[in-house]
Amino acid sequence: MSKFMSSKYSNLVPYTPGEQPKDMKYIKLNTNESPFAPSEKVLEATLEEAKKLQLYSDPDCTELVKAFTEVYGVAKDEVIFTNGSDEILNFAFMAYCDDETPAVFPKTTYGFYSVFAELNHVPYIEIELNDDWSINIEDYFNAGGTVFLANPNAPTGIALSLDEIRAVIENNPDNMVIIDEAYVDFGAESAVKLIGEYDNLMVTQTFSKSRSMAGARLGFGVANAALIQDINTIKYSTNPYNVNRMSMAAGVGVLRDEEYTRKNCQTIIENREYTVQELKKQGFEMTDSKANFIFVKHPEYSGSKLQAELKKKGILIRHWSKPELEEYNRITIGTREQMQALIDAVGELLAER
Repeated sequence: MSKFMSSKYSNLVPYTPGEQPKDMKYIKLNTNESPFAPSEKVLEATLEEAKKLQLYSDPDCTELVKAFTEVYGVAKDEVIFTNGSDEILNFAFMAYCDDETPAVFPKTTYGFYSVFAELNHVPYIEIELNDDWSINIEDYFNAGGTVFLANPNAPTGIALSLDEIRAVIENNPDNMVIIDEAYVDFGAESAVKLIGEYDNLMVTQTFSKSRSMAGARLGFGVANAALIQDINTIKYSTNPYNVNRMSMAAGVGVLRDEEYTRKNCQTIIENREYTVQELKKQGFEMTDSKANFIFVKHPEYSGSKLQAELKKKGILIRHWSKPELEEYNRITIGTREQMQALIDAVGELLAER
């Protein structure tokens, strides 16, 4: 840090993204990307839009919003698109948290929540998970702040039911509840259908996971019109052209090819269940994940050693050094061939031990 950096950021610890090594070709099971390339409709739309890059993108994302409303059945003033879902989450911290309104979220969850809180200088409350890594929803009743819940949660993959989400919303009538659904398409139930019932609910999602667009950086938020207006106020005060032309066109292409997305999601679900069963045969323990990853540990093989040894074999998985997580690893679900390579490699390591 230079001497010119403001002291207000002196204690800021940035988010650590997943490892992206370039020293060899790896099977990447560490960053929850889709193993499937975008559909032809996405590629065609993106290439066509590339011819117009000399022009600013549409700040209202008009065509993208239109395509979205046709698929999701919401009004055009009930959705906003952003540069990845991280951007709208940051906007929500800016709009709905302050010195009198802390952020409230699990201690073990998406690592960016605490970073956003620190970045925006708002107090935050971290709540421990249950011993089985599940969220106790009653811990979030009358929370006294803005509640942020990833559903399914990360890195555990455990999902809340829609009834549980309703309970959290209804028990926080005077505060916002943000449901972060980055992984919802892999087995959980979306709360988007609830936005017409509650004036304190915002749902965020991303095109990075189920929609094969991690590199395009496109996310969105859905809520009632007044809440979307709040976020637009933040957006237009920071970066009106936050979604570039090519990502916008790609997003339209994705929404015009929902069948492709659903097919890929189903394949990942099937590969997840296959991997779970095969790793259980090898002695692994894991949570009941409804995401495109699994959260696993082996009683006789440390999490850090497993991550390091698999990397030597050309397979990347995600490990954290935090004490509560150090025995676990998060493994992204890829193609059947990728998962079989993982299973075989793990079998070799256990046999060598």
